[in-house]
Amino acid sequence: MNIYVGNLNYRVKEGDLQQVMEDYGAVSSVKIIMDRETGRSKGFAFIEMEDDAAAAKAIAELNGAEYMGRTMVVKEARPRA
Repeated sequence: MNIYVGNLNYRVKEGDLQQVMEDYGAVSSVKIIMDRETGRSKGFAFIEMEDDAAAAKAIAELNGAEYMGRTMVVKEARPRA
């Protein structure tokens, strides 16, 4: 399952997010979206997890949780329209 994680602190690194998500199950990939011009994080990321049940549990438990001083938005990623 592909998961969207938003409202991230700009200092969060991909390794940090991977550690958080691995508490719930195997993580295939973590990609923090960066601004092309500044090279800074845009404050959101996409995480791919192999096990849909583990991903659903991560979404349920992490949505609204505080991480590095910000309240995360965690939900299933939807394909672009």
